[in-house]
Order: sequence, then structure tokens, then C-alpha cells
Amino acid sequence: MQDCLFCKIAQREIPADIVYEDDQVLAFNDINPQAPTHILVIPKSHIATLNDIEERDQALVGRLPYVAARLAGERGFAADGYRVVMNCNDQGGQTVYHIHMHLMGGRRFTWPAG
Repeated sequence: MQDCLFCKIAQREIPADIVYEDDQVLAFNDINPQAPTHILVIPKSHIATLNDIEERDQALVGRLPYVAARLAGERGFAADGYRVVMNCNDQGGQTVYHIHMHLMGGRRFTWPAG
């Protein structure tokens, strides 16, 4: 998608602090972190919202939590716990319309989130 911020990051048109990359997924540090570690995990292909996931996307979307868990382990907070979040549309808090998973760790989280 031409005007998508995360597509531009995946295509290296906009710089980001990339912490993981494979053929399908990119992960980078959030520019407005809400925890000591706050990483965004995105598919390289554009899917606007969770509502837009198609059957053919299942393996790709399933890769996001796999990568998030690996990153939590590598950063040493997997055993203590962490939070992963995906927002959908305006009322769900989505601000960039390219699906992404927030991986946050390094502090205690409360519930409800707000």
C-alpha cells in the first residue's frame, strides 16, 4: 500500500530500529514505548486490519506471536511475563492500518488495560 507507514518501513523507505527480520516478518522498536521493551511485529505484506485477514494469511499471521515469543525469550523477560496486543480499527485503538502486534515487557502490567 502506497501511503502505509509500516509498508514504507518494511521497504526501507523510512528508517526504523529493526530488531528482527525474516522473509515474512519485520520487528522494530516502537518510537513511543509503553514499557522498557516495546517492539512492533508486523507482516511484510500489507493487511490493513484483523478484519481483513483471509484464510490464505493464517500461517503469516500465526508467525507474529511466534516471533514475539522468541524476542521475549532473547530479551530475558519471557519467564517473568509480557504482554502482546493487537488493536483493530478506531475504537480498538488502531492508529496504523497495517496489522501489527505490540510486544511489551520489562514491567508489571495491570488489567483492565484501559
